[in-house]
Amino acid sequence: MPATTVISITDLAAGAADIGLLDSHGEPSLPLAVVDLDPATAPTAADLERAVRRARDSDRLLVGRTALPVPDWPGALLSALDLTLVRASRDRLRATDAAGHRATVAVVDPVAEAEFLCARAAEQPHAALVLRQVLRMSGRLPVPRALDLESLAYSTLLGGSGFAGWLAARGPRPAPPPATREPVVAHREGGLLRITLDRPERRNAHGAELRDALVAALDVAVLDTTVREVVLDGNGPCFSSGGDLDEFGTAADLAAAHLVRTRAGAATRLHALGGRLTARIHGTCVGAGIELPAFAARVLAAPDTTVRLPELAMGLIPGAGGTVGIPRRIGRWRTLHLVLDGRARSAERALAWGLVDRIEE
Repeated sequence: MPATTVISITDLAAGAADIGLLDSHGEPSLPLAVVDLDPATAPTAADLERAVRRARDSDRLLVGRTALPVPDWPGALLSALDLTLVRASRDRLRATDAAGHRATVAVVDPVAEAEFLCARAAEQPHAALVLRQVLRMSGRLPVPRALDLESLAYSTLLGGSGFAGWLAARGPRPAPPPATREPVVAHREGGLLRITLDRPERRNAHGAELRDALVAALDVAVLDTTVREVVLDGNGPCFSSGGDLDEFGTAADLAAAHLVRTRAGAATRLHALGGRLTARIHGTCVGAGIELPAFAARVLAAPDTTVRLPELAMGLIPGAGGTVGIPRRIGRWRTLHLVLDGRARSAERALAWGLVDRIEE
C-alpha cells in the first residue's frame, strides 16, 4: 500500500488495495483505503473493469470519495465499493440521499468525512474488517442464517483485543438492578397485540430481563395466528437506548452467548411476524433500539427520533440483528456508514434512506 490511504481507480485496478493488509505481527495495517473518484485522467475501460473486480475481492475496506453530488461512474463500481461519499450542501443532505444511489451517502465535506472514517477504522481495525466481511456475506443468506453469521462474528470480537481494551478503559461496572415490575407489557384487543418496552428508568435498555420478556411476548404472536397485528413500542423518553452496557463483558461462555443470541433472541421472532408487525419508535434509538425495529414491516418514527449504531467504538459490530435487518432496508453501504461513522442520524435522514417508513407523532 502507498503511505497515504488515498488511491486512484487506476491504483485500485493495479492491486494497490491488496498490498500489506497485515503487518509483521499479524495486525491490520491501514484497514480502510479511500478511492478518489475525481481523477485528473479518466481510467481506461479495461482499468475500470479491473478496478470493479479488485474492489469486489478486496479484504480492505474501500470508501469512494467525490466532490460531485452524483458520481459520474457506473453502478457496478459504486456497488463494488463498500461506500461512496458524495457532496451535498447541508440543507440538501436528505434530498440528495433520497434521490441518489443506495451505495452513496451525501456529506457536506467528502474529504473530511473520508478522513474521519479512516481514523475510526484504524481505532478498531479488527471490528471494521469483520464488519465488512459480514455485510458482504449477509445479503446472500436467508435471515436466520444471516443472524447466525452476525452472532458468530460478534462472539469472535467479544474475545478480541478491541473489546478488551474498551472494557478496561471503561472500568468495572455494577450489575444492573433487577426490574421492580414486568419490563415488557403485552396487551391484547381482539386481533391486535401491543407490546410495550416498559423499563423507562433504564431507558428500555436491552438487557437479559427485558430481552427474555420481549421474546415471551413475541412468541405469543408468532404461535397464535389469530393475532393479526402486532405493534411494538416503548414507554419513557426513548424507544430503547440499546444493549445494557452494565451487562457488557459479563458472558462467561462466548459459545453459549452465541446460542442465546440466536435461539433465545428477539430478531428471529420479529422477522417471523412479517407483515403483521409495526414498530413505533421515538427519542434516542441506539444499537438494538434501531436494529430490532428494522425487522418490522412498518417503522413509524416520532419527529424527535434519532438513530445510532455505536458498536465499533467498543471493538464490536451490531449484535442484535443490525447487520441483517438494517441492510435489507437501506443496503449494506449505508449500514456500513452508520456503523463506521457512529454518530446519530435524524428521523428525516432515516426516512430518506428507508430505515423508517413514516414520521408521525
